Amino acid sequence: MMSTYRRLRGLVSGKHIVEKIGNFGASGCNISDLQLFCAAADDTTAAMLAPCPVLRLEAGEALSDASGACLYIVLRGSLAVATDTHTGMDDGTVSKVLPGESVGEQSVLDEASNLVAISALEETDVLVIDAVLVWELIEQSNGLARNLLRLMSFRVRAANALLRRRQKLGEFYRQLSMVDSLTGLYNRAWLNDLLPNMITTAHDSDAPLSLVMIDLDHFKRFNDQHGHQAGDQALRIAAQVLGAALRPTDFAVRYGGEELMVILPDTHQPMALLVAERLCERLRQAVIFEDLRCPLPHVTGSFGVASLLPRQQEHDLIATADAALYRAKDAGRNRVAV
Repeated sequence: MMSTYRRLRGLVSGKHIVEKIGNFGASGCNISDLQLFCAAADDTTAAMLAPCPVLRLEAGEALSDASGACLYIVLRGSLAVATDTHTGMDDGTVSKVLPGESVGEQSVLDEASNLVAISALEETDVLVIDAVLVWELIEQSNGLARNLLRLMSFRVRAANALLRRRQKLGEFYRQLSMVDSLTGLYNRAWLNDLLPNMITTAHDSDAPLSLVMIDLDHFKRFNDQHGHQAGDQALRIAAQVLGAALRPTDFAVRYGGEELMVILPDTHQPMALLVAERLCERLRQAVIFEDLRCPLPHVTGSFGVASLLPRQQEHDLIATADAALYRAKDAGRNRVAV
């Protein structure tokens, strides 16, 4: 234990040398109060632990890695431990190690210390057990080995649970990034990600697919006359019209600005035309302002319909629908064209 003591004399946290206040045999602590040794300690174990040093950390002090791979058990006070010290995944959360609990088991197993994220939450006394001694204790005590396995199993389950939560959160934010915040419709990123797959599926299954491009008529003039808040409301109303009129299997997208898009899987062009005509009429009848003291401007739209051709890819399909949209504009707007 002398070599361990010499290393511990050099433990430094910032500019402060961590204080060694004695050894476990003189600490007055009961070995049965330590989680890892619960129902696994005997006189031999107590004798082996007795010379192990006890450190005192002030509040805010961090353990350094100068002592190499060691097991640390809190005797008094508490430690803050970053998640990755226990789980290998740093998500910014911190766990609390209370009296009787330990940290550093992983560093003993893989012979690599990882102490930069361990610090005292208050004045704390820590028992330090050198990795070599830990293995000697494990060899002479099956109970300690079982306790260590239970603890590591708990840590693995906790890491898996944390990973699942992070995956779910990541998927939530991924989905959130695919939705336009103003209208609640899917956005261009979603379109770029999903439309190629839809087209591939349609080609592989020889199924129809149609696309409707929509442009709100004279939207700049509407914004200039009624203000951008009214323009935002008009976009929201247009999105609601689309959402209320489509099947659950259809998709509505904010393509950009005042341009919207509807994707109609399993839909031939004649049916797509009927859908577009229905949307055009419902948009024409939608009320933008509910305040009857104000004039009630109505927003109309121009609709371009295109259906997927053999071997056609997404860019060509969009270009075909866009060309139909411009034919609707050239014909006087507020109408559907193919």
